[in-house]
Amino acid sequence: MTPVLLAVHGSRDPRAARATRALVRAVAAARPGVDVRASYLDHTLPRPAQALSALEAAGHERVTLVPLLLTAAYHGRVDVPDAVRAARAAGLCLPVAVAGVLGPPAGGPVDDLLLAGLRRRLAEAGSGFDAVVLAAAGTRDAAARQTVVRAADALGASLGVPARVAYASAAAPTGSEAVARLLAAGAERVGVASYFLAPGLLYDTVVRSALDAGAVAAAQPLEGAAELAQLVLARADAADLPVLAAAAA
Repeated sequence: MTPVLLAVHGSRDPRAARATRALVRAVAAARPGVDVRASYLDHTLPRPAQALSALEAAGHERVTLVPLLLTAAYHGRVDVPDAVRAARAAGLCLPVAVAGVLGPPAGGPVDDLLLAGLRRRLAEAGSGFDAVVLAAAGTRDAAARQTVVRAADALGASLGVPARVAYASAAAPTGSEAVARLLAAGAERVGVASYFLAPGLLYDTVVRSALDAGAVAAAQPLEGAAELAQLVLARADAADLPVLAAAAA
């Protein structure tokens, strides 16, 4: 079976690496027999080019690369394709199918599996919320931010409560600002859903801000949630060999 290579942003925070390992195990458990590996765009090894070369050396005939990203911002639009091009320049011949990011595409729907994972983590944090904040890392890319807004809207609709986004950096509102607006509108129990794949500084920042402003509970990142593993495989199954495939290189 075609191996699945996850392309992760990478972090100096050891919690992020543990979360990635948990997701690798969850994806492998969801599809026994598939070679599932992780690669990192920054901070941690192996880089995608190194992991692709290792898969080629192991005798695989093709590979599907799944960006472990929730928005198609700079890392998804630039870093991931550049990583595959770098592997080609280094001599890689293995055909590589690059999947879409895990979050909704521009103008597209929010995947039910992603929503189910967000709801699972929020339910683990508490219940009885009458409003929700979707806490995300933040980006200067307006189109990418709009996909986060759509995810928040879809999450709120699925829970039957008002929902707002909050960002750790690069964009407004902050966690405290989002919570304050919901409380001012009449909410009494604001829960914080986590639009993060792994814990780290940005997760800590936005969650702390929301809790300090009166949110009653905050969800953990998605990490190795079963729904996230299924979403990774769904993205892998939908990936086609792009122009970067060996025949076109």
